[in-house]
Amino acid sequence: MKKIIALLLAAMMLLSLAACAGKEAEAPAEESAPAAEATVAEKVAAAKENPIDTSKVKEAVDAGTFKVGFILLGDENEGYTYAHIEGIQSAIETLGLTEAQYIFKYNIPEDETCYDTAVDLAEEGCQLIFSNSFSHETYMLQAATEYPDIIFCPATGQQAATCGLDNVVNFFPSTYESRYVSGVVAGMKLKEMMDNGEVTDPYVGYVGAYPYAEVVSGYTAFFLGIQSIVPEAHMDVQYTNSWFDITAEGEAANALMAKGCVVIGQHADSTGAPSACEAAYNNGTTVVSVGYNVDMLSVAPSVALTSAQNNWKVLYTDIIETAMKGELLDRNNTCSYAAFGVQISPLGEACAAGTQEKVDEVVAALKDGSLKVFDTEKFTVGGQKVESYDQSWGFEGVSLVSDGYFHESEAISAPLFDLRIDGITELNAN
Repeated sequence: MKKIIALLLAAMMLLSLAACAGKEAEAPAEESAPAAEATVAEKVAAAKENPIDTSKVKEAVDAGTFKVGFILLGDENEGYTYAHIEGIQSAIETLGLTEAQYIFKYNIPEDETCYDTAVDLAEEGCQLIFSNSFSHETYMLQAATEYPDIIFCPATGQQAATCGLDNVVNFFPSTYESRYVSGVVAGMKLKEMMDNGEVTDPYVGYVGAYPYAEVVSGYTAFFLGIQSIVPEAHMDVQYTNSWFDITAEGEAANALMAKGCVVIGQHADSTGAPSACEAAYNNGTTVVSVGYNVDMLSVAPSVALTSAQNNWKVLYTDIIETAMKGELLDRNNTCSYAAFGVQISPLGEACAAGTQEKVDEVVAALKDGSLKVFDTEKFTVGGQKVESYDQSWGFEGVSLVSDGYFHESEAISAPLFDLRIDGITELNAN
């Protein structure tokens, strides 16, 4: 119905313009200088001062008509989406929602299907609509312009602060923190292997999905965690150009191991890389694996050290509960170790002695703020220390480096760290 109304309005506008064209032109009014476009920095600052009004959601709750919809890139067979499903189900249970109050849409690709699905959910009566993949955002914004009374929440998105819409919310955990901790775990094992004479070259491999800031931020944090234990470590990144491709991820891990990598990390959503590491280990290759999203011990019991994980329950619960209460909702929402928003999975038996104690120490420092993952004393770019940075994924004018560190997840919730630091080589970035 909404689409039909939009088409009728467009037709009426064309007829109106045609009628106006037939009239004699009036004398032009004195032109005034166009208003200056607000900088991104100004838009981000304004967004922080102007949260989202959720009163319409509260009205639906009071009327007994509240519904929330979830648009998911995959299903329970894909690690990233499975982590979201677990978080959503926990939030649903915590908030006491009934089956009539939520709708799941699975396996929604990052194309026009997402827009169509968002419209369907809006027409089904949802007041809150979530999506869980970065490239869903464009289509969520398209739907948001047509349904101003519904709040659209694209996860990992970057435009809630700058799109000019008053019904868009972004959310993403401080994943770079758990990446760093998982890197510390890998660094402890790498040092043990070097001390035992099993490894002479601290060569790390990383299977990445795409060369996006989200992936770059994660692999850089992972690498810095390793370097905090083994400063001479170096790392190659192999991209699959897919979030979920078990074959490509396994092949990428094998290619990295063939080059001599002894630790394989990942920002990809299947068990392909850990499974390849387990197979290599069984064939006599010294290699260990660090996963993402889910515990990989079931597929790589001999080599899985841990996985960086997001506790999505925290964000889903906070956003839905805030809206249901009719309280003001931030346009960007994140949660760190201090807010229990990120974690690592239980340590595998392959971990080095003393790893748990080191993890506890690092997590405590992250929580109290004494440790900054992207401390600019800990890395260089092109041999130079980074003193400032205000151009990341279009966020010109937003100061991201100050006080000696890169302020990840502070300007917006989504990762913006896209610096290519020394010691890391991207093998096949487009």
